[in-house]
Amino acid sequence: MVCPVCRKDMIVVEYKGIELDYCTKCHGVWFDPNELQLLLKSLEIEWRRSPLDSLLETPQPVLQEKRRRCPICRLKMRKVVLTEQPLIIIDACQRGDGLWFDSGELTRLLNQLLPEPQAKVPTQQVIDFLREVFQNTQPITGMQM
Repeated sequence: MVCPVCRKDMIVVEYKGIELDYCTKCHGVWFDPNELQLLLKSLEIEWRRSPLDSLLETPQPVLQEKRRRCPICRLKMRKVVLTEQPLIIIDACQRGDGLWFDSGELTRLLNQLLPEPQAKVPTQQVIDFLREVFQNTQPITGMQM
């Protein structure tokens, strides 16, 4: 798969049975449909706003940032506000092929969804796992935590 930001090939890593497409250049992450929900479920995080269809129904924010193309269907994605505080805006495929998180956006979302400081331990495990795996530039598959 080609990165929607820098157009470089992404690598695929697996975390608890969830395949994540990661760009080693810009550090963005692509989630196919339902993969974000699977990741959140593996961390025992409940999030009311998860289905991709409901995200696509929200108003699109007005931004100067150029709209990116979906790495699956190549159509322009729409900007979606995931959270207001802190403001997290991601790219979502209008056909429902998936979600794109720029570098740092996934970490901010995970940290926000776990409000208790002691609850951030599982999030830190994911972040540490991703950081360790993503330092590699070779495709990695079959990694389990």
